[in-house]
Amino acid sequence: MPPLPVLMGQLLLGLINGAFYAVLSLGLALIFGLLNIINFAHGAQYMMGAFVAWLLLTVTGIGFWPALVISPIVIGVFGMAVERTMLRRLAKLDPLYGLLLTFGMALVIEGLFRQQYGVSGQPYQVPEALRGGINLGFMFLPIYRGFVVVASLVICLGTWLAIDKTKLGALLRAATENPSLVRAFGVNVPLMITATYGFGAALAGIAGVLAAPVYAVNPLMGSNIIIIVFAVVVIGGMGSILGSVLTGFGLGLIEGLTKVFYPEASSTVIFVIMAIVLLVKPAGLFGKAS
Repeated sequence: MPPLPVLMGQLLLGLINGAFYAVLSLGLALIFGLLNIINFAHGAQYMMGAFVAWLLLTVTGIGFWPALVISPIVIGVFGMAVERTMLRRLAKLDPLYGLLLTFGMALVIEGLFRQQYGVSGQPYQVPEALRGGINLGFMFLPIYRGFVVVASLVICLGTWLAIDKTKLGALLRAATENPSLVRAFGVNVPLMITATYGFGAALAGIAGVLAAPVYAVNPLMGSNIIIIVFAVVVIGGMGSILGSVLTGFGLGLIEGLTKVFYPEASSTVIFVIMAIVLLVKPAGLFGKAS
């Protein structure tokens, strides 16, 4: 049995990773569940969110707190432009075409950033108000990492409530099931679809800003995490918002525990779980069979 500080430290690390898995898989599940688009560019949008925050700081001197608002807006607008100019043309085709388009887009975006900035990480300082840590007796808790977990929970809970418990969320769900009927009530369905994709991209952007002080800001950060995030979405259930959130945090904790008890399996444990879940329940833990 490892010492308690080591165990709790790895659990904290797993919870932080789980926070990013949850926010990113939330955006993926939202876009797929409401728009039926498999957005492989989500990792690139996450990376762009971190780079926008870094550029705001290094070029204009704008710090973390304004970047936490500005960066998601920038990435959201970028996502809306992508949906209006490219993805909308594929709306009536097989979802595979959207997957191929967003996959190619991710490669292009990553290549452009690698060409400009290389692959060595760019440092981003923790905001002054969140520096330091708290001694809990059994472990030392860095304040910023605790903030990341709390902020991720608030974002995920707020998004789930907005989609499942509000009139706007009901309209979004109705527009995906029967767009002609919703359009008959005077609702601008294409605008709702564009805004939904933009919001999903903004979630990736805000995750990128939160990740910037934790990980080095580099062009590979999106491709390094997106496969794991897709696994989280599959395990939780494609299109299940609550399932993606709960699965993201849960798998982060499992990954952290695996690093303590069997480190060699820590990089594959999520994919092993995905294989088992697909064999037992192909629709995912919280998904509904079509």
